[in-house]
Amino acid sequence: MEKEIIWSKTALEQLESIYFYLIKKTKSKTVSNKVVDIIYESVTILKSNWEIYELDEMKKSNSGNFRAYEIYNYRISYKITPNEIFIVRIRHTKRNPKSL
Repeated sequence: MEKEIIWSKTALEQLESIYFYLIKKTKSKTVSNKVVDIIYESVTILKSNWEIYELDEMKKSNSGNFRAYEIYNYRISYKITPNEIFIVRIRHTKRNPKSL
C-alpha cells in the first residue's frame, strides 16, 4: 500500500530558500534546479518504503514515527502516519538543529 506524500508549508519554504541560496552562491539556475529537483524527487521512495531511513535522532520523544535522511548535505525529516508521509523540514547539515 502506498502513502500520500504531503509537504509542510515550512518544508516547501525551506526548499525554496535552498533554491535561491544556491542561485546566489553558484550563479547557476541549472545547478539550483538540479539540487532542488533531486531533493524533491528523493521523497517519492517514501510512498512505498517509508521505513527505509533511520529514526530521526534529533527528534525528542520519537516514538518511531519520525525519520530522516540526508542528500546533498541537506537533512530531510518526515513523519509517518497511517495514510500519509509528512515532509516536516529540510535543513543543511552544518546548521545547528532547533529543538523539536
